[in-house]
Amino acid sequence: MGLRDLMDDSKPAQTSVPVHPLIAARWSPRALDPKGEVDEDSLRAMLEAARWAPSSGNTQPARYLVGRRGDDTYERIFGLLSKRNKGWAWSAAVLMLCCMVTTNEKGRLPVPEYGTGLASQNLVLQAVAEGVVAHQMGGFDAEAAKLVFSLPGDVEPLTVIAVGVLGPADLLDDERRAKELAPRRRKPLSEIAFSGEWGKPAF
Repeated sequence: MGLRDLMDDSKPAQTSVPVHPLIAARWSPRALDPKGEVDEDSLRAMLEAARWAPSSGNTQPARYLVGRRGDDTYERIFGLLSKRNKGWAWSAAVLMLCCMVTTNEKGRLPVPEYGTGLASQNLVLQAVAEGVVAHQMGGFDAEAAKLVFSLPGDVEPLTVIAVGVLGPADLLDDERRAKELAPRRRKPLSEIAFSGEWGKPAF
């Protein structure tokens, strides 16, 4: 499956002006093909995209623990998920635990959350370019993750990312299927971009 297939089969963003197809095609599906595979070149490309994200002073705070379906890392990450997320994420081809490093030899890193978020956005956009999909989850046990993976004291788990091949909504239960098929929504541009004073729309 390529970018064109994702644009045709999924839910492209409805924007006020055209945006890049990678951005328009990116969303967070839960219906993943349980037999779908993410090849090693695609997975490596996603992590390279994360590596080349901007960060304050090139501090590069993002780190990823990568689990492939069937391996021990995958099973340990899956075990950290909330019950609701386990209900659909079992079909992912790859599970990644995204973490941020908060210090280096100079001390506390500046805005590590921001840098890690930028890296993960690069990663999920590259996933779209590779013809696969990614869903980022906050529903997991971060404290348990520190123990399960023996994380250093200056490393904080932020999210789990499920990567896989888009499957039919029929793979989901009724509640999740309804969400999967519902139109995508965002606040209008007038509510997020201001000029002159707070709340005055820039567009």
